[in-house]
Amino acid sequence: MSTDAGQGLSAIMRRPGTGLANCQLAHQQRVPIDAALLQEQHRAYQRTLEDLGVTVTCLPPLEHHPDALYVEDCALVLDELAVITRPGTSSRRGEIESLASILSENRRLLHIEAPGTLEGGDILVDRKNIWVGLSQRSNQEGIAQLAAHLQPDRYTVARLRMQDCLHLKSAVTSLGQGRVLANRDWVDLAPLGDLEIIEVDATEPHGANVLSLANTLLCSASYPHTNDLLRNLGYQLQVVDLAEIHKMEASVTCLSLLFAG
Repeated sequence: MSTDAGQGLSAIMRRPGTGLANCQLAHQQRVPIDAALLQEQHRAYQRTLEDLGVTVTCLPPLEHHPDALYVEDCALVLDELAVITRPGTSSRRGEIESLASILSENRRLLHIEAPGTLEGGDILVDRKNIWVGLSQRSNQEGIAQLAAHLQPDRYTVARLRMQDCLHLKSAVTSLGQGRVLANRDWVDLAPLGDLEIIEVDATEPHGANVLSLANTLLCSASYPHTNDLLRNLGYQLQVVDLAEIHKMEASVTCLSLLFAG
């Protein structure tokens, strides 16, 4: 497998460490994690991005931060700048420093400050429009700071109401070209305006999280009916097995911080 879907894109990832059994959970029961298999699935995800043409930097583990492999939560990277977030769980805030150091090499950095909280998993971007889920991890102050940071570059930031899921991107992700994939039971989609809504298969409520790279979608093997729906709409899919990662209440977008350049 090799395409140009990821040409011109970079991604930051972080290798899983030990202590995965101590990950943060909000809506799932804790079940045993096969650490060796999770490492293998993480490596396969990285290889898939690289085969698609993405330049991947994979950081070493942070052993005292079992959720640190979910790098998406710690920053929002746009063409003009990067916003370093402030995770809603205090135990995750030690993940930020090393990521900010790398991003400072090619982006101007702004920061979310206390009492604001914001996590990248709650942020949906479509061109110059940004929506943020008001969640257990991202509060109104964090959303307001993000809006102030991005206003000079003419981004609009709006809030989405959500329920029954950890992050906004558990409920809705971008398919590109003015389309989103969504589970409307978990999020109020009315503020998305004229974006076209593609709904997940009713039997797969967790299937709305996909990573869009040009004409290709990176999808989890755990949601075959939703994947078939996307294929029937003409999308090219690269499917990865993330079964162990799902046990940590995470999915496709969580594992990489993707940006141009």
